[in-house]
Amino acid sequence: MRILLLILALLLLAPSAHAQRTEARLLLQSSLVAGLRHHQAKAVWDHLHVGDELNLVREPHNLHDPNAVRIEWQGHMLGYLPRTDNEAVARQLDRGNKLRARIEGIGKYRNHRRRLELAIYLPL
Repeated sequence: MRILLLILALLLLAPSAHAQRTEARLLLQSSLVAGLRHHQAKAVWDHLHVGDELNLVREPHNLHDPNAVRIEWQGHMLGYLPRTDNEAVARQLDRGNKLRARIEGIGKYRNHRRRLELAIYLPL
């Protein structure tokens, strides 16, 4: 019985192979991507998948929003972080922090417009 408990304890305490491959990260925010219908999202929509990496590109000289953060997938511009959600992310990017993003959800609204949710995090 002792040996069985010892083996069980070792299995619970030992890091799994999956845990070793996963990076530690701090979730900063989840947001919807704004402006999907105005950019290249429609052209690549069927190729997007939950978990795909996204690029956050700072646009400090954007005439419409000085805190603009562009969202790209494999070189295709999908849209922007909404103005209501971009100030803290813009500030962190301006400071040189290497923020990362990935697709958290893909869907459509009732009116059939596309909906793309992303998570922004800081690798630790």
